[in-house]
Amino acid sequence: MVIREQQHGAVTILKPEGPIVEAEASDLRTRVEQAMKNHLGRVVLDMSAVPLVDSSGLEALVDVADQVSSSGRWLKLCSANRTLREVLELTGLSAHFEHYEDTGSAVRSFL
Repeated sequence: MVIREQQHGAVTILKPEGPIVEAEASDLRTRVEQAMKNHLGRVVLDMSAVPLVDSSGLEALVDVADQVSSSGRWLKLCSANRTLREVLELTGLSAHFEHYEDTGSAVRSFL
């Protein structure tokens, strides 16, 4: 899995490309933690290029969201596909995230 990084002002956008499964879950955790340390703690995960998230991937997403929020910082999701949004709803995990339709909306939500 490749994770691309962009800056939009004080907001860091991380865009994982490919499925987030057990082998990639630790990479995602590490990249989010790095972004939080190196920037102002405003991170958007652009999920538009993620076709699938397994249970390890969900656990990684929830872990980083909890870490981020406990430190007074923000992690927001955008552009998640319908399946991921439904899985988050059905598992009760959607409360861990603010979700936006696109990166522009997610970035503006920090203002």
